[in-house]
Amino acid sequence: MDCRRKCIPAKCTDHDREVTPTWISDSYGFDNIDEWGRPFPDLQRFPSSRVDRGFSQIASKVHGMGLKFGIHLMKGISVQAVNADTPILDIKTGKPYLEDGRQWTARDIGLSHRTCAWMTHGFMSVNTNIGAGRAFLRSLYRQYADWGVDFVKVDCIFGTDYSPEEIITISELLQEIDRPIILSISPGTAVTPALAENISDHVNMYRITGDDWDNWKDVSSHFGVSSSFATAKKIGATGLRGRSWPDLDMLPFGWLTDPSVSETDPISFVNAGVNQGPHRKCNLTLDEQKAQMALWSMTKSPLMYGGDLRNLDDSTLNIITNSGLLKINHYSRNNMEFHYVHSERTSNGEHSGHFRSPYPVRVTKNDGIFVSLTACSDDAAKGWYMFPQDGKPDHICRNYEILNDKNVSFCLGKTKRFLASDVLTMDTKEHQSKFHISVTNTDDTCLDASAGRRQTASEIRLPMFSACRWHAKQMWELNANGNLVSSYSRLCATVESRDEGGTSGGRAWIATGSEGEIYLAFFNLDSMSRKMTVQISDLGKVLGRNLLEKNPCSYTEVWSGKNFGPVKEEISAVVHSHGSMVFEIIC
Repeated sequence: MDCRRKCIPAKCTDHDREVTPTWISDSYGFDNIDEWGRPFPDLQRFPSSRVDRGFSQIASKVHGMGLKFGIHLMKGISVQAVNADTPILDIKTGKPYLEDGRQWTARDIGLSHRTCAWMTHGFMSVNTNIGAGRAFLRSLYRQYADWGVDFVKVDCIFGTDYSPEEIITISELLQEIDRPIILSISPGTAVTPALAENISDHVNMYRITGDDWDNWKDVSSHFGVSSSFATAKKIGATGLRGRSWPDLDMLPFGWLTDPSVSETDPISFVNAGVNQGPHRKCNLTLDEQKAQMALWSMTKSPLMYGGDLRNLDDSTLNIITNSGLLKINHYSRNNMEFHYVHSERTSNGEHSGHFRSPYPVRVTKNDGIFVSLTACSDDAAKGWYMFPQDGKPDHICRNYEILNDKNVSFCLGKTKRFLASDVLTMDTKEHQSKFHISVTNTDDTCLDASAGRRQTASEIRLPMFSACRWHAKQMWELNANGNLVSSYSRLCATVESRDEGGTSGGRAWIATGSEGEIYLAFFNLDSMSRKMTVQISDLGKVLGRNLLEKNPCSYTEVWSGKNFGPVKEEISAVVHSHGSMVFEIIC
């Protein structure tokens, strides 16, 4: 869908409260919505949409090419629709939705305190606990199905923007349709296996990192999180009408457009009509692109190309269409990180340093800690408590570690109760136990549960504070289990070391093929070349197979196609900085 950003003066309302007009780089005032509050394509950008104010013409063309057609969406309902108070379509009657003797409208279902944290003037969550909310979403997704859509990616609904009720509702509504539609959810900021456990059954793809762009820091940040999801058996687990897959985001190769254009200069962006540049080449080296493609394939992440297909160079095409990697991504099983790898730096043929698994090197930047979010069932989310102070606001703290036989606590800040004017606009029962958390030495900044902008995969999460306001992302409550719960996502706060998470050294992954073959991938995250070695006996132990005992094995490197002949006791290779080597072993 075309939700271009525009810089306009906007007047928005929270219930009956008027928000001060401000200049925004958001979608407000630029969404195309029909008489039922549902978005439709930009008719200038997509002239064929004039036929039905939809994508049916494009979908038909795409289907005729033997391909599937998908769209990118935001969660919930447009702020514009709520402010316009559009009626809700009942698809059973073709008329406005009626219940309890009255007609329901967008203002009845829009949750104005749950606007998207990083697009507050764009979209807000829908109340799925009432029939009118479900009726709106049913009409929305039935419309997409009528257009011929095969794939929907719903954004601002997962990670720190977690909206489980809406995800499950969308999943149930898609199952009412007489053909499968793939459901993908995003973003993946702060996603953990514990969080995915609650939702993977209802979707087909779910992001597990922030946005991935073409820099090595973003790429390398995916190794740790990929390993945790493999260990949790989430790769190919049960999903909507089939299986579900942890999604590592797009492959940003080839000819790209920098995202900063629309964020730093929204007026020029709008005047351009569509995002036509400036364009640039991928900043990753060829080795780095191959390493990313290899990791995405070994982890069976959905492969989504993020470059401009109209300007596809030969080297990029060769990477994304490598038959060996695509075979691994599609058919392999038992995909996991392999910890029994020996790695040592090489410099002019000499060894300058080494480490021995079972786990790769972890480099800590400093002694700091940061606040993250996880499922409330996670043990790491427990331990928060209210620290009372005579005559002063209580502080929210958590025991972090034991030092010299004493508990060391981490305190976020002081509690700040809602203003009387805020309380009047809220359901008293729902919000009476909730509070803001403000910086210790000030009253005008409060803790956010989600950033005010999209975050990249490599950005280190910190306690995020912004001006205090009435929004669910700044509402917190402390329950009897010692959980500090966000009202925005219903996730719980935890404290972690500010650690790079193993983004240097060497790492290895293994998988098995559909015909008995074994795949072994070496990855060098270091700034220098590394010699990496795996013992065949260790490989056999992990896979539960007696390799070399009955039949000889041979191995071929997938990228180069080079056959190394018979395998003896080990597989060893020098891997370039930020590079990879993938071996297919046949016994």
